Amino acid sequence: MSDAADVKHWQTLSFGDADAMMAWLGAIGFTEHATYRDETDPSVVVHAEWLWPGGGGVMFGSQRPDGVVTNVGGSAAYLVVDDPDALFDKAVAAGATVVREMVDQDYGGRGGSVEDPEGNHWSFGSYQPR
Repeated sequence: MSDAADVKHWQTLSFGDADAMMAWLGAIGFTEHATYRDETDPSVVVHAEWLWPGGGGVMFGSQRPDGVVTNVGGSAAYLVVDDPDALFDKAVAAGATVVREMVDQDYGGRGGSVEDPEGNHWSFGSYQPR
C-alpha cells in the first residue's frame, strides 16, 4: 500500500442540476478537470471530474436512471483546508445553508458544516485525520 500522503480521495455525487452545482463547486474552490455531456441532451452531465486544490476531488453526474449514484442530496464530504472559516464563508455566499457554525474542535483544529443547494452535507476543517 502507498504512503497515506500519496492517497487521493474522490467523493462521488449525483446532482439534480449539475450546471448549478458546478457553479457552486467552482465558487468554493474546485476546478474543472473534465466534464462529459450526453451527446443527445447536452444539459445532462454523464461524468465530471473536478479537482480539489489539496488533492483528490469529486466525480459526479446528472441524476439519471442509468447513473451509478442516484441519491441526490444524500452525500457527505469533509474538506481539509488551512483556512476553514474562509471556505465556510465562500460556501454560504454561494448558496449553502449553515448546518453547524465554525468552532474550535475539542479534538483539534477548527471546523463547521453546511448543506449545499441540493442537500449534500459538506464539512470544512483544519483538522487532518491521521
